[in-house]
Amino acid sequence: MQTDRAKILAIANQKGGVAKTTTAINLSAALAELGRKVLLIDLDPQGNASTGLGVTVENRSRSVFDILLGEATVQDVAVQSSAENVWVIPSTPDLSSSDVELHATARRVFLLRDALRQALEAQSRFDFIIVDCPPSLNLLTVNALVAADAVLVPLQCEFFALEGLSQLLLTIREIRQTANPDLRVEGVLLTMHDRRNNLSLQVERDARETLGDLVFRTVIPRNVRLSEAPSFAVPILTYDSTSRGAKAYRAFAREFLKVESLEPEEG
Repeated sequence: MQTDRAKILAIANQKGGVAKTTTAINLSAALAELGRKVLLIDLDPQGNASTGLGVTVENRSRSVFDILLGEATVQDVAVQSSAENVWVIPSTPDLSSSDVELHATARRVFLLRDALRQALEAQSRFDFIIVDCPPSLNLLTVNALVAADAVLVPLQCEFFALEGLSQLLLTIREIRQTANPDLRVEGVLLTMHDRRNNLSLQVERDARETLGDLVFRTVIPRNVRLSEAPSFAVPILTYDSTSRGAKAYRAFAREFLKVESLEPEEG
């Protein structure tokens, strides 16, 4: 891929249970399968993206919190995941105290951006940096939005799905006005979709009518195999390569690259 530097993509939605981490893991793996080198930053104190990519607690002596504190660099902390060409900066529960620990820190909303800029200047081996944000609009999420080029919003096909999205979009607007004028919305990815369910179909219609071309054509189905894969610490592409979930994330990665004008959507 020919770019000046890695594209930084924040995956965010302040509502939990929307397949945010599932998307972070499997988009990373699908992009890597297409030949891209991906760094996934686990910015959620729960650490599920780290676990889902095979980074055990024993291998988290250093974490993203050390980077935010200025006690380690991206190169110090990044570890190889269970997926080829995907590296992880893991999370630990220490992140839960970040709002308090970093409150008095100068330029506290720029900590992640500054660390990534330093890393990319020192060594530009990644094509994409994907940030898995926590399910809240706290200091960690703001750091991700300030550092990112774009935001991907997973939206579950369930009741009240669109509620709360307006608050995230307002936050993105504020970040544009104050700290990151180039931040854009990459798009909205519909998740947990069940074509047999009238509610899923209605949510999809409402989202496409309300948000238009911001909604990706690919939808991620509700799929048992997707739910099982994290317990084996591998992406769905490794756990069950022929499952509906794996096929959907492969299709989404191709559409994502098409939107980025990096390769044809076919293939």
